[in-house]
Amino acid sequence: LNDYEIYRNREEELMGMIEQKLSEIPYIDKLLEIKGIGLKTVSGFVAEVGDITRFDDPKQLQKLAGYAIVECSSGKHKGESHISYRGRKHLRYVLYEAAISVVGKNTEFREIHEYYQSRKKNPLKKMQSVVAVACKLIRIFYAILTKGVDYDGSKLLGDIRRPQMQAA
Repeated sequence: LNDYEIYRNREEELMGMIEQKLSEIPYIDKLLEIKGIGLKTVSGFVAEVGDITRFDDPKQLQKLAGYAIVECSSGKHKGESHISYRGRKHLRYVLYEAAISVVGKNTEFREIHEYYQSRKKNPLKKMQSVVAVACKLIRIFYAILTKGVDYDGSKLLGDIRRPQMQAA
């Protein structure tokens, strides 16, 4: 029990230091406003990515995380597409955990996740949908950290294509 108490106190001390360092980075508070995103997620993302201004596009962040889509094909053989896994394993883990968290706690992300699984054309399996949500998180983090915009759940839900609304 004494060891547990020592480790818990050390973790609280380290989280305080991390929070102090993160407060120096602009727009971090806007990331923390997203329901389901916490201090550990943001600190893991910033630690793995570093200076976000060195990236021109969120697709570069996807490649860094190993979430780039590749196809196993050769000659006439056309294989299945999957994520490349060529990237930073810890960043991929942080984004996966963040995706699971926002799907569980944030209603907009839950709707996106359900839409990816239930759409008529090209429905995704559960894990594929979680990876798609993680890639969407990358794009949201990139937009917030580079442009300083606020998180808007209605813009997120605008990505869902509803056939009944398009017909009207």
